[in-house]
Amino acid sequence: MSNSSSSRSPAAPAAPTVIVVDDDEQLREALSSLFRSVGLRVELYGSAAELLAAKPPAVPRCLVLDIRLPGVSGLDFQSQIATSPMNMPIIFMTGHGDIPMTVRAMKAGAVDFLTKPFRDQDMLDAVATALENDRKQSEADKASTDIRALYQSLTAREKEVMSLVTSGLMNKQVAAQINLSEITVKIHRGHVMRKMNAKSLADLVRMAETLGLGITKA
Repeated sequence: MSNSSSSRSPAAPAAPTVIVVDDDEQLREALSSLFRSVGLRVELYGSAAELLAAKPPAVPRCLVLDIRLPGVSGLDFQSQIATSPMNMPIIFMTGHGDIPMTVRAMKAGAVDFLTKPFRDQDMLDAVATALENDRKQSEADKASTDIRALYQSLTAREKEVMSLVTSGLMNKQVAAQINLSEITVKIHRGHVMRKMNAKSLADLVRMAETLGLGITKA
């Protein structure tokens, strides 16, 4: 069963949240007090299974995870959530750290790997970095979703023109490739710029890269 150190009222502000998973209750409570002292919301779990059964908060969040847990290990859990909606920046804790374990965790994207006993400030610094990483990733994900929604508003011909224009072709070259007049290509291009809310061709190219529309020609 999880514990939360703040109200779950819908009216409560969406405070950044630190999720702690450790089977040591005393350590969980100590970390809860530490994080709450700097204004963070905290959720506590005794195992990975308990966290999986919960719904992660839709706010900047990070996971403080013990490397050795009942059932699935911290490293295996890291792999398990990497491609799921539960994915978030992870800070590992261990009382038995070794170099191969640290390397594996960091290569898989861990923010930090702290050996117990660790300094409070080291943990707070790691959490601040992790929360900022999650905030930036959430913003990037939202921007990508917004771009994809705008792209779906284009007609098939506009999508074709966008792909060719952002690959580096001039209007005349696009016209020749898809058998249209240059003026018609210009009209389609204008529609694309307006519908995609693109301020410039460079802006449109960045959007095309987000959409994976192809490789810019040299």
